[in-house]
Amino acid sequence: MSSTSDWRARLRRAEALATEFYTAPYRSAVARCQRDEDDLFMLFVFSELMGVPNPASYYTLELQPLLMERFHEWHRRMGMEHSPLDHFRCC
Repeated sequence: MSSTSDWRARLRRAEALATEFYTAPYRSAVARCQRDEDDLFMLFVFSELMGVPNPASYYTLELQPLLMERFHEWHRRMGMEHSPLDHFRCC
């Protein structure tokens, strides 16, 4: 019985290694796409505060407090030295 469990453990390990081998080259591309989507979403949520008309501002208004802690990282990544919001200073 131990040889059967040993064989299954080796098979699981081989499967994990094969999965890692095939997914590793795409990990950075997927992370980059996810970051780009997150940046677009942050722009969509905070656009009304920056003076850009947002037709869905009623729905995104309640998301602002949840995303406020990530706001500093976002505006720095977008190339803005200081916060673009006049009434909110995070730097």
